[in-house]
Amino acid sequence: MGDSAEKKKGPGFFSGVKAEFKKIVWPDRQETLKQSVAVVAISIVVGVIIALIDYVAKNGVHFLTSI
Repeated sequence: MGDSAEKKKGPGFFSGVKAEFKKIVWPDRQETLKQSVAVVAISIVVGVIIALIDYVAKNGVHFLTSI
């Protein structure tokens, strides 16, 4: 009984997906390059910040346990 209702939804779903894919506007090469550089730069900055916090925490714990 439920099989016929599911078969009717299938083509409608895929035609909807196809219509949505036609609406996508992809960025050009220059915009993709700018965004990639920004992601790499921010990742490096966040990595350095995390490393500094780790270093301070490690030395803080070492200092407290050596008292």
